[in-house]
Amino acid sequence: MKNYLDCINDYKKEDLKEAASIIKNGGLVLFPTETVYGIGADGLNEKAVKNIFLAKARAQDNPLILHVSDIEMIKKLVKNINSIENKLIKEFFPGPLTIIFEKKNIVPNIITGGLNTVAIRMPSNKIAHDLIELSSTPIAAPSANISGKPSGTNIDDIFDELNGKVDYIINGGNTKIGVESTVVRVIDNNIHILRPGKITYDDLKRIANVIVDEHVLNDVKESQKVLSPGMKYKHYAPNTKCILIYSDDKNKLIDKINEYYNDNTLVIATNKIANMYKNKICLGNTLEDISHNIFKALRQADKENKELIIIEGVKPTGLGLAIMNRLIRACSHNYIEI
Repeated sequence: MKNYLDCINDYKKEDLKEAASIIKNGGLVLFPTETVYGIGADGLNEKAVKNIFLAKARAQDNPLILHVSDIEMIKKLVKNINSIENKLIKEFFPGPLTIIFEKKNIVPNIITGGLNTVAIRMPSNKIAHDLIELSSTPIAAPSANISGKPSGTNIDDIFDELNGKVDYIINGGNTKIGVESTVVRVIDNNIHILRPGKITYDDLKRIANVIVDEHVLNDVKESQKVLSPGMKYKHYAPNTKCILIYSDDKNKLIDKINEYYNDNTLVIATNKIANMYKNKICLGNTLEDISHNIFKALRQADKENKELIIIEGVKPTGLGLAIMNRLIRACSHNYIEI
């Protein structure tokens, strides 16, 4: 592909000028962040943003996140920043946190799903930061995948899926975190977690009282408006049918897996559990390992051509809440807790 930049080993900021020019001129750029890869467009150009929805086959009532490079860019987009939001910015920006603010009219309605709020994030990934800065505009960027499929955490997994649907591809290697950002909204001085991520409940409660939205581990009705990306529709899912099983009793977990396991079944699990089975994908040993590997594992699972994928769940606390949020949706809420 002509418009392809490999930044895995090293790059200079000026190497991104061509990609930034494409953003400025209404094109689409696939680029890395510290969470997952994104499909980016000029967030203030409605026509360009429409092309994101077309490339991803994404429903237009599913809001997008605007990625910014500095606080001045945020101030141009939002009506006000309250004291708790200020504290969140100082503590977690740049990084894997998205804050929902009341928007100014400069933000196109297509970004917000028709809401009067806008989701904003300042990525810490240097490539993403430099691209936004050179583009001189906030970049609207959902995860790099066809809607409903697992998010992209490296170019190899998503190149064939998205090549020809974007104008420029930046290869930044494997993403550091592997799940999308935590999304929060401050309401009545409480921090509401709408989508969990690397920034956890315990991290946020240092700033203010924290409330986890009821839909984090539950479904959203088709008729409901969503305040955050990732809350609605089938999401993060391979084509193969999946079942998610969790127990803090490993013997009960193994017994339940064995009820479903056969030669046409694949197990995705932590190393100790996965290695008990012939057909397996190992996720590692820690929550950080699982977070980093889960989307790649879900993509690999489809290539195994099995009839069923059995996935080991984790305790839904800390980073585990983000992992379970993604896995429950990947399994279309086909979830067993013992």
